[in-house]
Amino acid sequence: MTRTARIGRVTGETQVLVELSLDGAGVSRTETGVPFFDHMLAQLGKHGMLDLTVQARGDLEVDSHHTVEDTAIALGQALREALGEKLGICRFGDALVPLDETLVRAAVDLSGRAYLVHTEPEPMAPLIGTYDTTLTRHFFESLTHAAEICVHLDVLRGRNPHHIVEAQFKAFARALRAAAAPDPRAGGTIPSTKGVL
Repeated sequence: MTRTARIGRVTGETQVLVELSLDGAGVSRTETGVPFFDHMLAQLGKHGMLDLTVQARGDLEVDSHHTVEDTAIALGQALREALGEKLGICRFGDALVPLDETLVRAAVDLSGRAYLVHTEPEPMAPLIGTYDTTLTRHFFESLTHAAEICVHLDVLRGRNPHHIVEAQFKAFARALRAAAAPDPRAGGTIPSTKGVL
């Protein structure tokens, strides 16, 4: 069974196309008009072993908010679709990722219920290039809601804003990769006593 999805999202503010393969080789092609965000999406693909294509055009003359938000929504929808009924997956995944002085912990439950717990140092530098650093939390809020997953993402320590944001994307990617992986002992069943996720 191929675990892939293609999601288009068009609003008065953005046009987004996301193509996703959960069982990829970590190959990403991203064009959002926000270079640092493209760099973060590439980290998500590489460390999550996702084949990921993102094409987004947004109202960047305003700011990067709508582009990041709508990309996260489309990506979350693609993730939900690619997971399907979640037969035989591990369901839970976690990761502890260092990036120089920064350390981030991520835990993911592909539960079918949207919930985000997110902590990072405040205040952060307001911009990395044209990327608004306050959008990191909003990206994960929008993605978890659209994907219907539970994510805990905690920056345990860090000083450099680039490292703090990047380590979050890497940690989430590794935790997602573990959660979405097939569980050879599950026998293709749904990993819940409810019988549904």
